[in-house]
Order: sequence, then structure tokens, then C-alpha cells
Amino acid sequence: MKTLVLADRRPQIDIRQTAISENVELIISLGDFAREDLLPLADIPNIPKIGIYGNHDSGQYMEELGIMNLHQMIWHYQGKSFAGLQGCVRYKASPYAIMYTQEEVYDILADYPQVDIFLTHCPPRGINDEDEIAHQGFDALLQYIDQKPPQVLLHGHTYPSEHNLIRQHGPTRIEYVYGYRIIEL
Repeated sequence: MKTLVLADRRPQIDIRQTAISENVELIISLGDFAREDLLPLADIPNIPKIGIYGNHDSGQYMEELGIMNLHQMIWHYQGKSFAGLQGCVRYKASPYAIMYTQEEVYDILADYPQVDIFLTHCPPRGINDEDEIAHQGFDALLQYIDQKPPQVLLHGHTYPSEHNLIRQHGPTRIEYVYGYRIIEL
């Protein structure tokens, strides 16, 4: 399934035209957008749109733009199961930022079922993350993919270089996105 995946930076493309010309079957947002960045999605009614919010999101635009919020949800499409986890590791006290402690994510994922495709803003700990707490990965997410490996994990949030980019973890294919990518799922 051909997928247009967006993360962390206003896409430097015409979203609608790209979706049509690339024959995209699904659009995925991995978060950290202003509402205005994704407004063109409202004009694409015939392609399903799913996503999760990032730590810099308002947490209020998905429904208006026709995006199904997959945070702690499971959705089935074309024979695949999709799930999502929003936000990042809590690195500051803010009532508005979408962030979780490591312990909160353990609770969220404690009984989470295995899925085919996992969407997350923040990566698992040790996979394309950084030492600085603002860009550390989730410990519980690493445990989850070790115990219940999805086929594919999609994430944004961090800034790995091409030199240290991790693309595979056990049986799980890791897809890092910054800006946009066309990804075959």
C-alpha cells in the first residue's frame, strides 16, 4: 500500500497533488504540525488519513481535517492493523505540550496488542533517538517492539544522520520521517 507520511516540518510539496500523482492509498501524520501546515488534507476526502499528535501540536486539528487520531487506538485497513502513540518523553512542565513520563508509557503499552504498523511521534529508546531528554526515545516502546514486533514502525521527532539511521530492529522495519516521504507498507 502506497502511503504519504508527514512529520515534524511543513511539507514542501503540494500535498493534494502529490497524493494524486503518486497514487497514494493512505496518508499518515506523525505530528508536530500547526493546523495550517495540514489544511490541504481537508480537501482530500477520498484517501483515508490517520495520525498521532507530536509534542508541539495543539492536539485539536485532526478531526477538522478528516484525520483519524490513532493515539491508543487500533484501526484496520487493507488487511493491516495500525496503532499509535502520540507525544514524546516529558522534558519540561507544561500543561499544553503532549508529553509522557517513561512510567506513563509503560502503563499505556502494558496490555497493548500486537499490530502490523505502529505510528509514533517519538521513537523507541535507542532507535534513532538522542541522549538529550527532549529527544530520548520511550523505554516502554522498545520493550513493546521487542515483545510484540510490528512489521513497520513509523516515527519522527528526532534528527538522526544518514550515518547513524537505524532502519531495522529485529523483525521490525523502522521508517524515520522528517517532512514527508512516500513509503510502501
